[in-house]
Amino acid sequence: MTSTGTVVLITGASSGFGALTARALADAGHTVWAGMRHTEGRNAPRVQQALDYAKDHGVDLRPVELDVTSQASVDAAVSRVEGEHGRIDVLIHNAGHMVTGPAEAFTPEQLAELYDVNVLSTQRVNRAALPGMRRRGRGLVVWVSSSSVKGGTPPYLAPYFAAKAGMDSLAVSYAGELARWGVETSIVVPGAFTSGTNHFVNSGRPADTAVETEYETHYPGLVEQVAEKLAELEPEDADVSMVAEEIARIVALPHGERPYRVRIDPSNDGSEEVSQVSDRVRRTLLARVGLADLLTVRK
Repeated sequence: MTSTGTVVLITGASSGFGALTARALADAGHTVWAGMRHTEGRNAPRVQQALDYAKDHGVDLRPVELDVTSQASVDAAVSRVEGEHGRIDVLIHNAGHMVTGPAEAFTPEQLAELYDVNVLSTQRVNRAALPGMRRRGRGLVVWVSSSSVKGGTPPYLAPYFAAKAGMDSLAVSYAGELARWGVETSIVVPGAFTSGTNHFVNSGRPADTAVETEYETHYPGLVEQVAEKLAELEPEDADVSMVAEEIARIVALPHGERPYRVRIDPSNDGSEEVSQVSDRVRRTLLARVGLADLLTVRK
């Protein structure tokens, strides 16, 4: 097997963006640890697929048990990777879950669970992996966000949108707080790819079915309508692998030259326009308060 020496840990790598990104990075010559939960249970076939891919393509792709909702599981995975290589060079926050339905029909407990998967999970992994990066004064953290954070937001996706916005905001703050440690941040913003991932297929539904039924009287078939219309917005050449290829490109760039935010949104939901304003405001304010150095990573 070939290796450039770059050690990558990615969460949520059993399918979708995660699995594709793990393979793209392994194909590029990196050592990739593909984090996924239930490796000896329901995801055992995914583990075997990863192992088969590594063998067939002569790459270094290694599945690892990693449940982002469990600090013990996160700590064990990070410890295993660092124990074998002495470091993690690139950390990719990809794990996430989507739900669809009227916001009111979701219980507070459901929203808390969604927030746990999409936001708190990144904090668990960061607290395990960042100390090593900070000690070495080098590293890259990639956050897989969503164009929904700043772009158009159709209804019946509110809990997911809110969670992704929370993760994106966390990424923005972390970028400045890690810059002086020499740790880079790249926020990758995919658009609404309606095929090639399991987001819509495996999306959760509201627990309060009575309220959901009431909404159906005024918004009949809205979930299907949104999914159908989003699919119509996608150009014919839109491919979910574009996200994996962009992440691989970012990882390959020299230290200190990775982009702060990139968008992969063939449907163009307006996220780029809003992000440009938001990121400009961030740059301006940091400069005004004497913290312009946080806009670039310390080399």
